[in-house]
Amino acid sequence: QLQLVESGGGLVQPGGSLTLSCAASGWTLYYYNIGWFRQAPGKEREAVSCINISSDGNTWSADSVKGRFTISRDRSENTVALQMNSLKPEDTAVYYCAAVSTIVPCDRAEYDYWGQGTQVTVSS
Repeated sequence: QLQLVESGGGLVQPGGSLTLSCAASGWTLYYYNIGWFRQAPGKEREAVSCINISSDGNTWSADSVKGRFTISRDRSENTVALQMNSLKPEDTAVYYCAAVSTIVPCDRAEYDYWGQGTQVTVSS
């Protein structure tokens, strides 16, 4: 079974940057839609950004993060990164990566595999 592991979370000041990474061993993430989601305390989980199966540049991002967050694949490392710039306190949440092997566009797919999450806290 595909197991995903997120890393890179932490505490950062407003305006700062963090890069999250989603990794899997034994499975090639290139053959999956990969999505980043987040859930803040007391709020529903929301989609942040995703990248389509067998694609390096076919991506989608939520309006709330467009221009600030960038999703990308590193095929040599078999990882998907979420580069987060100009972070705001409202970006504070647990961030999850998820995967599904489907041709349904990543922003409309239902994801089968989920990581355990990594905490991102934006605070001064």
